[in-house]
Amino acid sequence: MEKRRYSPQLTGKVTALLLLMSFCFHLIVVQCQESSTKMIRHLSTDTPSPSRPPQFSTGLKRILLSIVLGVLTGLTGAILSACVVRFLVRYMNRTPILKGPVIFSPKIAPKTLQSALASENQLLGSSSNGKYYRTVLDNGFIVAVKRLEPFENGSPERQSKSVKRRIQQELEMLASLRHRNLMSLRAYVRESDRFSLVYDYVRTGSLEDAMNRVRENQLQLGWEVRLRIAVGVVKGLRYLHFECVPQILHYNLKPTNVMLDAEFEPRLADCGLAKLMPNLDRTTSGYSASECFQNCRYTDKSDIFSFGMILGVLLTGRDPTDPFFGEAASGGSLGHWLRHLQQAGEAREALDKSILGEEGEEDEMLMAVRIAVVCLSDLPADRPSSDELVLMLSQLHSF
Repeated sequence: MEKRRYSPQLTGKVTALLLLMSFCFHLIVVQCQESSTKMIRHLSTDTPSPSRPPQFSTGLKRILLSIVLGVLTGLTGAILSACVVRFLVRYMNRTPILKGPVIFSPKIAPKTLQSALASENQLLGSSSNGKYYRTVLDNGFIVAVKRLEPFENGSPERQSKSVKRRIQQELEMLASLRHRNLMSLRAYVRESDRFSLVYDYVRTGSLEDAMNRVRENQLQLGWEVRLRIAVGVVKGLRYLHFECVPQILHYNLKPTNVMLDAEFEPRLADCGLAKLMPNLDRTTSGYSASECFQNCRYTDKSDIFSFGMILGVLLTGRDPTDPFFGEAASGGSLGHWLRHLQQAGEAREALDKSILGEEGEEDEMLMAVRIAVVCLSDLPADRPSSDELVLMLSQLHSF
């Protein structure tokens, strides 16, 4: 990751802040010196003597009063200085509301991007929080643009500048992520009521597209390729959970948000994006853990549950919303069906028949079923971490 370069404007602000702090400290010192001077004067002019006890009492009171006033003045100055410094730090750290494109790639020019967005673009697909478009820039560079759903008219999200600043901060943080299993954010554009995000264009499409072609017998994905996809997905999660500071949660992991390159290497898209969408209903996707809608609690183990569903899809070839699961004896969900078959010793019945091949691969798939069932545990504490999953899945095959 590149080192952050501080602009001259930021350096000037820091210098001004230091000068202000030194000035406030100087005021406090002057107040203390004045209090000390007053005390010395009282000691020199009101020296107590045995023959004048009333004047001695008066001088002592003056000394004590001067000390108290000096301390109070110093404390008041220190508190005011701290408040001023805190206000200035918050003001300096506040993210300005940017207009127009914010570019993170040298291949994209702001004017070129704006003109491309204004033209007609090819719709690639849609999700619960926006639509994907294929966009060709004037220089021939192809990008995928996701236009988020607009904020509701009159809602606080549309009017609040603080929300827009928070979204910009999150997007700039996401643009700094670099991992082979993550989609890189190349630019974003803030419009009056929505954001448009620019990513690299992936020709193969999403894992959802690939599995749909598999179900329609238009594509063959062997076990080795499917396992490579699963390992790549969990490596992306490990990067988000353990290598990013602060920790990043995906919030909306599902096959439509797993893009595949020409070698079927997965890249996670929309990392942390659902956190910015207040009206997004994740419970309807079929990939969210029960704690997400029971007590609105989302942790890294919630991402693991979503990964378990993806692993189950890769193993079985079935969509979690398939009516089959409601009709099955153990029905209700893909996770319950897999758990029932494993406990009954019939896990082989769950495997996609199109990938059943050599005996060694079948053993790997049966072990992967066990891993998927553990990831789909009802209690988050019973699910493994993404760090543990990388080791567990990598041991099934050499990568």
